[in-house]
Amino acid sequence: MTFVTRFAPSPTGLLHRGHAFSALTAWTAARRAKGRFVLRIEDTDFTRCRPEYEAAIVDDLAWLGLDWEPPVRRQSEHRADYDAALDRLRDMGVLYRCFRTRKELMALAGMAPHADDPTDAQAFAGGPLSPDEEAEKLASGQPFAWRLSLAAARESLGDFQPLTWVEETESPAVRTARPEGLGDMVLGRKDIGAGYVIASVVDDALQGVTHVIRGEDLIETTSVQRLLQALLDLPTPVYRHHRLLLGPDGKRYAKRDGAVTLKALREAGMTAKALRADLGF
Repeated sequence: MTFVTRFAPSPTGLLHRGHAFSALTAWTAARRAKGRFVLRIEDTDFTRCRPEYEAAIVDDLAWLGLDWEPPVRRQSEHRADYDAALDRLRDMGVLYRCFRTRKELMALAGMAPHADDPTDAQAFAGGPLSPDEEAEKLASGQPFAWRLSLAAARESLGDFQPLTWVEETESPAVRTARPEGLGDMVLGRKDIGAGYVIASVVDDALQGVTHVIRGEDLIETTSVQRLLQALLDLPTPVYRHHRLLLGPDGKRYAKRDGAVTLKALREAGMTAKALRADLGF
C-alpha cells in the first residue's frame, strides 16, 4: 500500500511556526516512506476564508522547500461531495436541526459567551424539536445547524465500542473512539452546508489518504471522524498526532492569538534553512 498523507490548512489567516512544524512533519514522513504528500485547502467556511490567505499558504510552503502532488484540492470546489454525505446522514436519521445560538449553548454549558475556545460550545447533547416547533422556526427563517445525534448514531450502529483506530506512536496502539466527549457535534450549517469535520473525512477517503498526521489537539475530533467513517462506510486511516509547538509564553501557536507569521519571519530576513533547523528538520 502506498503511503499517502496530507497537509490541510484553512485559509483564514497566515501560517505560523506551528503550521510549519505540522507541514514539515507530514512532508518528512511521506518522503521517508517514499510515499505521496498532498496539499488540501479546507475552505468550507466561505464566510472566513480569503483567496489572499490561500496564495500566502502556497508561497510559505514553497519557501519552506515543500512540494506536493498536484492538483491542490480546494474544498470549496467540491461542495457536492460533502453535501451528499450530509444528505446521506440525514436520510439515516442521525442528524437534527439545532436552532440554538452560540450564546445559548455557552449558557447551557455554564460558560461566558466570550469564552476563548468556541469549540467548547460543541459539547452539547440535545435532540430535535417537536415537529410543530421546528416548522415554526423554519417558517420564520431562523438559522440552524445540522448536529450529529450521538443517540441516533449509537442506535444505528449498535455500539461505539468496536470503533477503533491505530494511533501510530513509538509503540503503535489501538484506540477506541469516544465521541461523547464532543457531544452532538455540528456537521453543517444552513448558510454554508457541510463543514470541516465531515468534509475532511470524505476527502481523506477520496484522496486515498492512508496516514493522517496532525497536531495532538485534534485527537478528540478523531473519535467523531471515526464514527462518521463507520456511518458512511469509509476507510479508516492510520493516525499520528504530533506534539504541539509552543511559543515563548508556553502557549501553542494560534492564529487568533496573533502568532508571528512565516511571512513576517521571512520579511525579517530569516531563511527557510534556519527555520527548519529551529523546528528540528
